[in-house]
Amino acid sequence: MITSTSERVLIAGGGIGGLALALTLHEIGVPCVVFESVPELQPLGVGINLQPNAVRELEDLGIGESELDQAGLPAREWALVGLNGKDIYSEPRGKLAGYNWHQYAVHRGQFHLLLYRHVVERLGKDAVRLGQKVTGYRKLADGSVIAEIATIDGQTMEEAGALLIGADGIHSAVRAQMHSGQPPIRWGGTIMWRGTSPGVPIRSGSSFVGLGTDRHRVVIYPISAPDENGLAEINWIAEQTYDADHDWTKTGWFRPVPLEEFAAEFSGFVYDWLDLPALLAKSEVAYENPMIDRDPLPFWVDGPVALMGDAAHPMYPTGSNGASQAIMDARILGRIFTQMGVSQDSLAAYNAELCEPVGKLALRNRGAGPFGLLKMVSDRCGGEFDNIDDVIPADERDQFMQAYKAAAGFARDTLNNAPRTVPKGARVKQKVADVAPA
Repeated sequence: MITSTSERVLIAGGGIGGLALALTLHEIGVPCVVFESVPELQPLGVGINLQPNAVRELEDLGIGESELDQAGLPAREWALVGLNGKDIYSEPRGKLAGYNWHQYAVHRGQFHLLLYRHVVERLGKDAVRLGQKVTGYRKLADGSVIAEIATIDGQTMEEAGALLIGADGIHSAVRAQMHSGQPPIRWGGTIMWRGTSPGVPIRSGSSFVGLGTDRHRVVIYPISAPDENGLAEINWIAEQTYDADHDWTKTGWFRPVPLEEFAAEFSGFVYDWLDLPALLAKSEVAYENPMIDRDPLPFWVDGPVALMGDAAHPMYPTGSNGASQAIMDARILGRIFTQMGVSQDSLAAYNAELCEPVGKLALRNRGAGPFGLLKMVSDRCGGEFDNIDDVIPADERDQFMQAYKAAAGFARDTLNNAPRTVPKGARVKQKVADVAPA
């Protein structure tokens, strides 16, 4: 049976990108429905960062600081520290760095549920179809599209729409059909162990700290304000890079693992300002993940079907901007719809604007992103130094970081001076039903 509603946009995937797109479409007057494979959304995951460009978009969607404070807290500092405990680079972040918006460190699951609540409140409880997975699509002669759906109880059905947006993650079924000959998922040699522990925030009290070397490091930052005892929820990511013959396929995606499987590899991370083994020991659960991505695609669009978020551009978390870019994808799609209408031409314009530069950003993250400074230190001095300026001059470090921010779309002055992505009060240029087939 085909459910026919040609005046709507179908969204495959109810993650951060898919929900941000639903909110954006509602804002500009475009009907939509989200299909999400899990039967119930739960606050899963650990910490992520939302860069100022994404925080700006959330604010424009009516999700401001008071709500984001419930899912995390503003980041005040970003720092890299060598394995010897000495600073390589540090800078203020968010409003402390002169941005008009904060950078936020949030619990991914809590933030995800925050978006979901807004979608249900604004679009209605039927806007997100839980337990329904988009498994493929068919393009119709009139320019519309059929989404093929599998339900959690084993049924199949089809839904018609004007467009289909694949926001269904790195294992996207929409992407797999659009690019049937795509190479397999790529692993670059790094395994991550992730978790959270109660701890006293270090440095600024809300610092993102990368500590170690390019092949052996830990990232820590708080994702909650301190409680009455001065303890915050500290997000930690312990990373080890292996040789090519390491069997990463035995590693699960967010596979719970006991600390004994990996903690010994980080036993030396003890300083007068941080005892990492003690922090890890306070974690209730640890998750193991391979650091994976996919090669950039030559295009994200197939007629009335487009990809976004991790379905379009899965990237290493080294730049802390995967979720932010998914939000930007949604907002740029919304802006194009207000300019050109909901049509295949709009999807083509979206592809032309983002596919190549975001693909390059993904490759930059594969090359360690801003953590590339750690590799430069290792290459130049083996990771040991007395004065970092003798290894990498301050101007060179700063230029390296500014180049990354520009590539990732959150260079401060450019962002501060940019107009809203979706103009306030803007509506879709024309009704979906009035759009002629391409």
